[in-house]
Amino acid sequence: MIEDGILITEKDLLRIKHVLSFQKSEDFENLELELDRASIINDNEVPSDLVTMNSKVKFLNVQENKEMTITLVYPSDANFSEGKISVLASLGSAIIGLRVGQEINWMFPDGKTRTLKILEVLYQPEASGDWHL
Repeated sequence: MIEDGILITEKDLLRIKHVLSFQKSEDFENLELELDRASIINDNEVPSDLVTMNSKVKFLNVQENKEMTITLVYPSDANFSEGKISVLASLGSAIIGLRVGQEINWMFPDGKTRTLKILEVLYQPEASGDWHL
């Protein structure tokens, strides 16, 4: 779905797979495919422009030319009105593991494929030394 592939920390991968183990796998097939193709990195190897769990990210919906800022969270912390989007939501699944400048084409529940481009990682736990997140 993206040319350069995605990177994911070992910690994020294990936590996401744990969350997925409680879900119907066919509902999250695209996320599982992306995780299976991801390159696994250690927490101390995380580039500061990588979208990891609990990152605050600015991205562009290319088709609508609309910028949005969200925080990527686990399902229990999701709150749309606060801009906290679950990694299990289509948007969250699309952007996990992307780096600034990368684009992805992702199908959303309405059946439309959208192109999302990562513009900026405004906060990332690893870059800030927030290892508990």
